Amino acid sequence: IGEKHDLKVISVDKEKLQVGCSVKQLSPDPFEHIENYELNKIYKVKIIKLMDFGAFAELEPGLTTLLHSSELSWTKKNLSAKKIFKVGDEINCVITEIDKEKRRVAISHRLTQENPFDIFEKKYPVGSVVEGEVVSKNEYSLFVKIQDLDIDAFLHCNDLTYLNNGEEELEKFKKDDKIKVKVLEIKTADQKVRVGLRQTKPDPFDFFKDKKINQTITVKIISADNKGLIVRPEGCEMDFLIKKSQIAINAADARPSRFTGGERIDCAILDLDINKRKVNLSIRLLEEIEKKEALEKYGSEGSGK
Repeated sequence: IGEKHDLKVISVDKEKLQVGCSVKQLSPDPFEHIENYELNKIYKVKIIKLMDFGAFAELEPGLTTLLHSSELSWTKKNLSAKKIFKVGDEINCVITEIDKEKRRVAISHRLTQENPFDIFEKKYPVGSVVEGEVVSKNEYSLFVKIQDLDIDAFLHCNDLTYLNNGEEELEKFKKDDKIKVKVLEIKTADQKVRVGLRQTKPDPFDFFKDKKINQTITVKIISADNKGLIVRPEGCEMDFLIKKSQIAINAADARPSRFTGGERIDCAILDLDINKRKVNLSIRLLEEIEKKEALEKYGSEGSGK
């Protein structure tokens, strides 16, 4: 108060007895020569104000633009500009948009650095095994930091183990655990990397690679309940369900309660899809196959043989 300044009169309203004035219009409009700036080119800007959602930066006196927090870093989401900059800092930014009509210029700080996801894809293409550290977990996944690139990769609980207990397996891991994982998917545009732990180990389902439908295999009964029998093929580490309806031809014999667990029995492969990792086993099918073979060998049931 009390200072004297030059002003430019920009409006006069005699009815309201109001005069509108401007300081900025005493100097040239920087947008008049906005054509001097090019898209996707690096310019030095000066930080003039820090906000929760980013920072206001000056390309030149009077030409101010917003550097949004989403354009600060490739890898850190919701990074606060207040943590990495201070008013007066001069930093490099890339102009990503110029809208003369809306008098808007958009800039990005992260584009001045190489995208670490591009570096990751070159260094660790899909199929690579990398070492990482567990940085966080939730109810269904882990996030694994790939050390030398500061990238957090996503590891779903289903990719922890080949068995059907991914959520149980998840409980075994804690923050700072070091693990080796296999790169399964890289989405550079979405800044996402998906990895798996089970893919670094032998797949127990490979047991069925040389098997075919109707083939006989020996299994050990692990447990029995109303749904059927849980069995484990000899030489395989995975458990499978033999449904109650597939226990025997005779309905009276198709009782899971006949088995206590621990028995070794033969059964046949009813369905097999290696790609979908799906297999159905059946004792009933084996009985039908053996019955058919016996009829072919010894004649019809009514022949008396």
